[in-house]
Amino acid sequence: MPNPNSGSAPAAPQTPNQGSRRPGAQRPNTSQDPSGSGRPNSSPTRIVSPDGERVREKPAGGISGYFAIIGAIVLLLAAVLMGIIGFVMSFAQVAVGVVLFIIAVLCFIASMFLFKGCTSVAPGHAVVLQLYGRYVGTVRQSGLRFVNPFFTKDQISTRIRNHETSTLKVNDLDGNPIEIGAVVVWQVRDTAQAMFEVDDFEEFVAIQAETAVRHIANSYAYDSSDPRRMSLRDNADEITSRLSDEVAARVMAAGVTVIESRITQLAYAPEIARAMLQRQQATAVVAARQLIVEGAVGMVESAIEEIEGRQIVKLGQSERSDLVSNLMIVLCGDQAAQPTISTTRNQQSAG
Repeated sequence: MPNPNSGSAPAAPQTPNQGSRRPGAQRPNTSQDPSGSGRPNSSPTRIVSPDGERVREKPAGGISGYFAIIGAIVLLLAAVLMGIIGFVMSFAQVAVGVVLFIIAVLCFIASMFLFKGCTSVAPGHAVVLQLYGRYVGTVRQSGLRFVNPFFTKDQISTRIRNHETSTLKVNDLDGNPIEIGAVVVWQVRDTAQAMFEVDDFEEFVAIQAETAVRHIANSYAYDSSDPRRMSLRDNADEITSRLSDEVAARVMAAGVTVIESRITQLAYAPEIARAMLQRQQATAVVAARQLIVEGAVGMVESAIEEIEGRQIVKLGQSERSDLVSNLMIVLCGDQAAQPTISTTRNQQSAG
C-alpha cells in the first residue's frame, strides 16, 4: 500500500541529543563584551517551535456575505410559503402537496447553511478558518463575508495592544537588588502562528516580556561611574533598543511583532535605597567640591597675577601665602566670610 503521508515533506534527519538542550531553541551566549560595556555579545534568544515553523497565515477565499443573507432570507420565505401550501394540500390528499412540503424542507436547510456561512469581521480583527482541524486561511477584510458553512471560525484581534509588566525585583550586573518595570506595545502579525504555534499567545507575550526585562536587568548595572560602561540609568535609549530586540526575538514564535518597549520604572530595592541614596549624595558632594576647588584655584591665581601686574602692592612669600590661604577659605567655605581689619602691622610700622 502506498504511504498516505507520501505527499508531505520528507522528515528531517535525526540528530543526537546534546545534553538537556531542547530542539529548536537557541541558548543565549552569556559572554560579556571585553570592552567592559556590560552588553552581551550574542544576539537575542529566538524561541522556535520544536516541530518547526509549519503554519503560516494565508488569505482565505470568500465572497460578500450580503448576497448570501439575501439568498437565505428568500429561501426561508419560500420555505415557509411552500411549507404552508404543501401542508394544506397534503390534507386535501393532493400529491403535489407532499412534493411542495419536501421542497420547503430543503429550502429551509439551504437557508440555514447560508446563515451559518455568513461571518462578520470587525475592523481590527481577523477570522481564522479551520476545516475539521486543518487550517484553511484567514479572513482580514472587514464587513460581512460568506465562507464554507462547515468551517470553524475563530476571531482574533489584530489591534495594537499594551502590556505592562508588574514591578519586578531582580539583581543588576553588580548584584544590587533593583525594581524594574516596562511596557511593551505589540500587535498580532501572523494569525496562524498566534493560534497554532503557542497555547495562549496573550499569556505567552506576557511571560516572555517579563523574562526579557529580567534578562536585561541582569545584563547591566543600575549605575556606573565609568563612562565607557553602559548602565540602566544613564543609557536609557540603548537599553530600550536592546529590550525591544530581546522581546521581539522571544515572541516571534507567536506571530507577534513588537512596536515599542520602554522601561517605565527603575529604582533600587527598598532595603538598599537609603544606602545608595547616601552614596549618590556623597558622589555629588565630592564632584561639587572638586569643581569649587578648581574654580577657586583659578580665581586665586588670577587675583595674584592681577595684583602683581598692576603693581598695587609688593607681595613677599609670607604675604602671598596668607593671601592664598584667605582667598581659598573665602571661596571654598560653606558660610559667608566675616571680614576683619587688622591694625597690628600699621602699629608696628608707626613704632
